Amino acid sequence: MSIPTRASEATAAASSELVHALRAAVRGSVDGSTRRRAEYSTDASNYRVVPEVVVFPLDTDDVLAALAVTRAAAVPITARGGGTSVAGNAVGPGVVLDLSRHLDRIGAIDPEARTARVEPGVILASLQRAAAPHGLRFGPDPSTQARATLGGMIGNNACGPRAVAYGRTADNVLELDVVDGTGRRFTAGKGLDVVPGLDGLVGANLETLRTELGRFGRQVSGYSLEHLLPERGADLAKALVGTEGTVATILGATVALVPVPATPVLVVLGYPNMPAAADVVPALLAHHPLAIEGMDARLVDVVRRVRGAGAVPDLPDGGGWLMVEVGGDSLDEALARAAALVADAGTLAARIFPPGPEAAAMWRIREDGAGLGGRTPAGEQAWPGFEDSAVPPERLGAYLRELETLMAGHGVDGLAYGHFGDGCVHLRLNIPLADPATAGRNLRAFMFDAGRLVAAHGGSMSGEHGDGRARSELLPLMYSPTAIDLFAGFKHLLDPADLLNSGVVVRPQPLDADLRRSAAKPLLAATGFSFAHDGGDLTTAVHRCTGVGKCRADSTAVGGFMCPSYLATRDEKDSTRGRSRVLQEMANGRLITGGFASPEVRESLDLCLSCKACSSDCPAGVDMAQYKAEVLHRTYRRRLRPMNHYALGWLPRWARLAGLAPRLVNGVLGVPVLAKLVLRAGGMDPRRQIPAFAEVPFRTWWRRDVGGAGAQRAGAPSVSSSASSSARGSTGPSSGGSAAARPRVVLWVDSFSDALDPGVPQAAVRVLRAAGYDVIVPDEQACCGLTWISTGQLDGARRRLVDLLGVLGPYAVNGIPIVGLEPSCTAVLRSDLLDLVPDDPRALAVSRATRTLAELLTAPAPIGPDPTTGWRVPDLSDVTAVVQPHCHQHSVMGFDADRALLQGAGATITTLAGCCGLAGNFGMEKGHYEVSVAVAENALLPALRAAADGDVFLADGFSCRTQAEQLAGVRGRSLAELLAERLPS
Repeated sequence: MSIPTRASEATAAASSELVHALRAAVRGSVDGSTRRRAEYSTDASNYRVVPEVVVFPLDTDDVLAALAVTRAAAVPITARGGGTSVAGNAVGPGVVLDLSRHLDRIGAIDPEARTARVEPGVILASLQRAAAPHGLRFGPDPSTQARATLGGMIGNNACGPRAVAYGRTADNVLELDVVDGTGRRFTAGKGLDVVPGLDGLVGANLETLRTELGRFGRQVSGYSLEHLLPERGADLAKALVGTEGTVATILGATVALVPVPATPVLVVLGYPNMPAAADVVPALLAHHPLAIEGMDARLVDVVRRVRGAGAVPDLPDGGGWLMVEVGGDSLDEALARAAALVADAGTLAARIFPPGPEAAAMWRIREDGAGLGGRTPAGEQAWPGFEDSAVPPERLGAYLRELETLMAGHGVDGLAYGHFGDGCVHLRLNIPLADPATAGRNLRAFMFDAGRLVAAHGGSMSGEHGDGRARSELLPLMYSPTAIDLFAGFKHLLDPADLLNSGVVVRPQPLDADLRRSAAKPLLAATGFSFAHDGGDLTTAVHRCTGVGKCRADSTAVGGFMCPSYLATRDEKDSTRGRSRVLQEMANGRLITGGFASPEVRESLDLCLSCKACSSDCPAGVDMAQYKAEVLHRTYRRRLRPMNHYALGWLPRWARLAGLAPRLVNGVLGVPVLAKLVLRAGGMDPRRQIPAFAEVPFRTWWRRDVGGAGAQRAGAPSVSSSASSSARGSTGPSSGGSAAARPRVVLWVDSFSDALDPGVPQAAVRVLRAAGYDVIVPDEQACCGLTWISTGQLDGARRRLVDLLGVLGPYAVNGIPIVGLEPSCTAVLRSDLLDLVPDDPRALAVSRATRTLAELLTAPAPIGPDPTTGWRVPDLSDVTAVVQPHCHQHSVMGFDADRALLQGAGATITTLAGCCGLAGNFGMEKGHYEVSVAVAENALLPALRAAADGDVFLADGFSCRTQAEQLAGVRGRSLAELLAERLPS
C-alpha cells in the first residue's frame, strides 16, 4: 500500500481545482476519472502521456471557455480529433480537448465556389458524403478517412493517396477560424496583420524561408512557413496547417472541394522489389495519375494469411507493386490512359482493374495498411515512429535501398508501403520496445541513423503525419539552427506561454520519453492468457491495439461490423481502442491499480457485445471478445459470480432440464409476472421475453422418428481403430440409393438449435439428404461451451470442448465433414477451440472439418455435393430477402459462401452490415437493453421497417432471429429452412 506524499496530495488538489473550474465554465462533459484518462493516455503512437482531465466541448463557446481556464491556470492543453495520430501529436499532460464528439457540424457547401465550411470534429468521410450529391469531394483522402477529423487533418497536414493529384491539406484550406495561445481569436487567410510581429519575423528570415522550406511536396516536418512569403500570397491559413495544435486551436475551416473523378481505373504493376518499383515513379508521374501507391508483396501475404486468399484479387507477379489510379471523362478514356501508362511502366507484370469489387478490394488492403503493417512477416509487433518519411520522388528508389541496408544493420524488419507518387514511405518496425532497460536506447539509435539518412536525400522526417513526439527531436538533422530559431519565434508570437500541445516541434520532448509499451509491467504475463494468442501473454495481446481507430468508423456504412456499442454511444469508452487502452493501463498497474477486478476495467468492458467483429475488422487483429472472457475468468475464478453468469452462462444445462417437461416450463414462463420474476432473478432485463423451449427437441425427434432402434444405421461411420466408442451415431433412413455409396456428413446440432429452434436442424436434414448426403447425428450431445466462454467461465468451456472432441474428433480425423447450423457455435469450433485446446491434435482436425451449410453446399466435390447426381440448389428467383449475417460468422467464417449460394440461386438480397444488438447473452442482461436496441437501430430495425410485404428476413443466428421478433415482430428464417421450403415434396 502506497502512502500519499505531500507532493502527490498537492497534485491531486490542483487537479481537483482544475476539474472544478472547467465544470463551472464548460457546458459539455468534463471527465477526470481514471478510466477516462486511461482511454486518452495515448493515440496511435508509441507514447503514453496521462492527462489530468478530458473535456468534451459542446460548441465553440465551450472550446473558448476551456482554453480560458487552462490559460489562467497555466495548464497545458492538447486538442484531439479522431486520435489516429501515429506520432504522438494527440496526447499531452494537463487537459485533452476532444473535438470529435460534438463539434462535427458541416456548414454551407457552395457547389459554385466549390467550398465547404466545417467544424474541426467533422469526419472526412462525412464531408465526402455531404459533397457527393454535388459531384464534389475533399481532395486529400488519408486511409483513416472513415474516422479522421478535418481538424486533425489540418493539424497534421494530412495527404493520402490522391495528394499526388490534389495536393496536401494545406493546398485545400482557404480560411481558418482559430484562437491562439494568448486567447486572440481571428480568421486566418491571406495576410499577416492579424498576428502582431509576424510580418517582421517573415521579413527577417526571407532567405531561410526560401531555401530551407517548401523544397518538395511532402516536406511536412517543422512549420510550413514558406506560405508566409509574399510571392506565395502571405497565406497564414496555409502556414497554420501542419502546426499540430502547437500555436492555435482550430474552431472552424473553409476548405476547397474538387470534382469527383467520373470513372477511375486502377492499374497494378509488379516489380521484383519495392526499390525497383520506386525507380519507375518519375516516369509514371508524367501521365498525371490520381494516385501512385507502393505496396510490399509481404503485406499482401499478411492479408491472405489473415483473411483468406479470396480477400486478394489476382495480382501480377512481383515482390512489390505500384497501385496507380488514372481518371477520365469516360471509362473508355480512363482505360486508354491506363494502357498508355502500362506501356511506360517498365514491366510486363501489369493488370488493369476497372471500377468494381476487385478494385475496391485492393483499396481496402491499402487502407488497412497501418494495422496490417503492425506485425512483421514473422508475427512480431511492429511499431510506428519512423512511420512516414518522405524524399523527393526521384530519390525514392535509392533511398529505399539504403533504408533496407540500415534496417538490416539494426536487425529490424517491417512492411513498406505508402504514397510513392509523392515519395512518402509508411513503415512500422519491430524495434524492441518492451524492455524498459533497452527500449529507449534501441529507438534512439535507429531513429537518429534513419533521420540522418532522410536528410542526406533531401527529405522530410514526416511526409504527412507531423512530427509529434516521435520526430520533433530530429528536426535539427534536417534544418539549420536559423530555421529552428524561426520555428521557435513563430511559436512565441502565437503561444508565448507554451501551453498548446507543449513538447512538440518547438522545445520537443526526447523521442524516447513516455514510451507506452515499455511502461507495461509483466503483471498479465505472470497470470497467463487462457487463449493461445501472443504466446499466452495477455500484456502482449492487449498491446496489439495500435490505435488506428478503425473501430470508431461507421462500420455499417463501409460493410463492417465493428464496433456496435461505439456506434450506439459514440463514446471512446465503447470502442475497441478505448477498451484496449484501459486494459493496457491495467497491465501497466500505475494508473489502474485494481487488476482484473478494477471498476475501470468493468466499466470499459460492460458494453462489449463479444461480437468478435474486431477480430476480423480490426487491422491489428484485436479480439476483444477473448480479452473480455479472460478478464471475467480471472475476476470470478473460484468466486461467486453474477447471477446472469449462471442463468445465461449455463443455458445448455437449463435447456436440457427444460426438455424433460417443456410444456410445464413454457406454461410457467408464459405467465408474465412469473417470467419477469425469473428474468430479474437471473440478472436479466424484465423487458425481454424468454424464448419458448421446443416441445419436441430435435434430438428427441431424431431418436424417436428418424434415428431410433428401427431406423436404418448403415450410414454410421466406419471409424479408425483409434476412434472412441462415443463416435457412434445414426443416419436414419436414406432418401434413396445405396447408403454406402452416398457421402456422409455429420450434422452437429448445438444446444440452441436442439432445444429452442429444432425446425432449423430438421430442415437441414432435408436439404442435406436432397443434396445426396447420408446425415449422421452423433448419439452424444457435443456442447461447444459458447455461453461459458462469453461469461468468462473458461475452465468449464475447456472441459466441454474436450468432451466435444471425444464426440466429433473421430469423424473429423476420418475426413467426414461436420456441418454447424448456429453461427456462433460454429465459430467456436473454427476459432476458439484452437485457442482453448491448442495441444490436442483433434482440435485442428475438427476445426478444419467444420463448415457452415452454405460452405458445404458450395464446395467442390468430394466435400461438396456430387455434380453427377443432378442436384442443384432450389430456385430462389422469386425470393427477396433482408439478410442479417451473424457477427461471429462475419468475423470467423465469412459470409461469401452464403452470398454466392443465394445469388447463384437467383435470390435478390440486401445484406446488412452491423450487429443485430442482441449478441447472445448481452442484450438479455440487465443494464444493456437500451444499448441493444440502439445497436439494432444501426441497420437491422431500419431494414425491417423498409422491407416490402413478402420479403424474407433471413438469419442463421438464433440471437438475430430473436432480436427481430422481440423488437420488430418479424419472424426470421434460417438458410436451411428457406432451402427446405423449396425442395420438391
